[in-house]
Amino acid sequence: MRVRLNYMLITGTFIDEISHDIPHQNWGAKEWEQDFLHMAAMGIDTVIMIRSGYRKFITYPSAYLIKQGCFAPPVDLVELFLTLADKYGMNFYFGLYDSGKYWDSGDMHHEIEHNKFVIDEVWQRYGHYKSFKGWYLSMEISRKTKGAIETFSSLGKQCKTISNGLPTFISPWIDGKKALLAASGQIKKADAVSIADHEKEWNEIFDGIHTAVDAVAFQDGHIDYNELEDFFSVNKKLADKYGMQCWTNAESFDRDMPIKFLPVKFEKLKLKLEAAKRAGYDKAITFEFSHFMSPQSMYTSAHHLYNRYREYFLKTNNS
Repeated sequence: MRVRLNYMLITGTFIDEISHDIPHQNWGAKEWEQDFLHMAAMGIDTVIMIRSGYRKFITYPSAYLIKQGCFAPPVDLVELFLTLADKYGMNFYFGLYDSGKYWDSGDMHHEIEHNKFVIDEVWQRYGHYKSFKGWYLSMEISRKTKGAIETFSSLGKQCKTISNGLPTFISPWIDGKKALLAASGQIKKADAVSIADHEKEWNEIFDGIHTAVDAVAFQDGHIDYNELEDFFSVNKKLADKYGMQCWTNAESFDRDMPIKFLPVKFEKLKLKLEAAKRAGYDKAITFEFSHFMSPQSMYTSAHHLYNRYREYFLKTNNS
């Protein structure tokens, strides 16, 4: 007998191959294929490459980006991930390039120029893969940001036009108590956004981007657990208003300690997935499986989180 769930199941994950604050695991094709098998066993049907490049490091041999000074990668990871996604019946979302100029300047307009070329190049190289099912606009914001509406709109429309309407999504963060830089030794701040200001600002942002962005997956780790319900309700209300899907980015790492970043305690992940269910969210993805939930992660506690998740969520779902 199948029971009615009071939580969401994680069905998607970012692949954080190009990062600036998480250790590299130095996996090759064999390790990546094993991870796709672990993902499939957990019910994951969607993989999102979080970004195709960050500053000078890139995931595929982009003729355009290499001419701009990026390093030629030793392996074409986009091809590898698409091949594995094809093999295991998963949907792949391509994450755009991040030049770093937005983080340096606070102006997102900088990210349009490079990505205009990247989008065209990537679709020409990889658009034939059956698993290529969408685009991730990888620039992250939490509040009204210079150039954000124009950048999301411009790049989202280009992605959709070139790929015959494949969906796009973004994953912003909430400017809550735990919205701090990774390099900071603090774990909380005093000047957190109010729910009213969050709703007002995101109403304006959604109004400007909803024709170019199909889904929003707010990161869930920057607010306290007792605030989840209120913020999630606002996010879902706004997404419904503008005809967008509302996903949750259930962070599988812990922001409650100064050691950044380690796998999250299972109870905390459970609380967040239950709150997403109550809010009526459409899908749960995580940042991110390979480091923080995989049985072959460099962190032993990730192996245990995978086991606890499967014991609690999957056995309950199949009972």
